[in-house]
Amino acid sequence: MSSASDCIRQAAAIPVRGGRVCLVTSSSGTRWVVPKGHFEPDKTAGQIALQEAWEEAGLVGVLRPEPVGSYLYSKFNNLYHVIVFVMEVTEAAEEWPEEALRRRVWLDPAEAQARVQEKGLQELIRVATGARAFSEP
Repeated sequence: MSSASDCIRQAAAIPVRGGRVCLVTSSSGTRWVVPKGHFEPDKTAGQIALQEAWEEAGLVGVLRPEPVGSYLYSKFNNLYHVIVFVMEVTEAAEEWPEEALRRRVWLDPAEAQARVQEKGLQELIRVATGARAFSEP
């Protein structure tokens, strides 16, 4: 079993505005995710979350002071540990760095939970928005 130190560390933002959650497509365009990226030297997890929200979704906002939680996922035989913040969106740009690579959608919290695949992220969206738990049909 992998230890926490074996994980690749990432930070993410759950962008919220007006009771809705913003999701973006993954870089492959096959899944719905929240903006997230790898830790970088001399940047905090919060700074990474804000940077990725801008690059991947064209969103600017303010993070809640503490992370809402974290989750694990695996990809390409690597284990990732993602620290997740809630971002209160103050601006949504019409053009942003990765707009040609990703789609952006605003959803009610239950629909956002249904679209993401990672169970841990589904739960964090629920906690962040006070939504009911999503249950698959």
